[in-house]
Amino acid sequence: MSLDETTTPATRPAESRVRASYDAVATEYGAALEHELDGKPLDRALLAALVEMSGDGTIADLGCGPGHVTRHLAGLRTDVVGIDISPRMIEIAREAAPGVRFEVASMIDLPVEDGAWSGAALLYSIIHLRETQRMQAFSELRRALAPGGVALISFHIRSEEHPPGDFAHLDQWFEQDVDLDRYFLDPEQVIAEVSTAGFDLVSVTTRLPNSSERPTERAYLLVRKPA
Repeated sequence: MSLDETTTPATRPAESRVRASYDAVATEYGAALEHELDGKPLDRALLAALVEMSGDGTIADLGCGPGHVTRHLAGLRTDVVGIDISPRMIEIAREAAPGVRFEVASMIDLPVEDGAWSGAALLYSIIHLRETQRMQAFSELRRALAPGGVALISFHIRSEEHPPGDFAHLDQWFEQDVDLDRYFLDPEQVIAEVSTAGFDLVSVTTRLPNSSERPTERAYLLVRKPA
């Protein structure tokens, strides 16, 4: 993997840049992440907690990429849907799991009625969003969740080179040309954002990376839409 990080913010519309970049790396990204959860017991435990806390109903995997987390959720709950902005990622997800539902859509314009889902997973799905875009995404998430619905949100806090609040710009990824900003987020900032969006905080978990991961500290928020 080749990561070329600069400090120049991207200027093209954020969603089109994210879509094009993930389309470009979809094949390599899907192969690299196929068994990612095998080495992440805490992630699996939090996903199991999400399923149990969500009760009956549909659980959405937002920013599902090639669908590896969606497939894991489908092993715990029959009614799941994976959503991603990249059409190529969704193609790969459907090929790997033809019995699971996947849709192309943006997190800031979800194709569902109000209260359609009982739960949602957003594993590293907000890391390319600026604050205003995150607020849009959290507002849409609240609209899409039923009263009492639960969401699991994870993100990178810091790395050796980047403190919370900083970002890295990627020009090359998996030996493909990309145009992505990756944000490092302060948990207190994200907690404030989800609170402003109308969620109650259930739990906060932080952890250091394992040996096979990108060397960043990570956060996991469980939040609930008030009943």
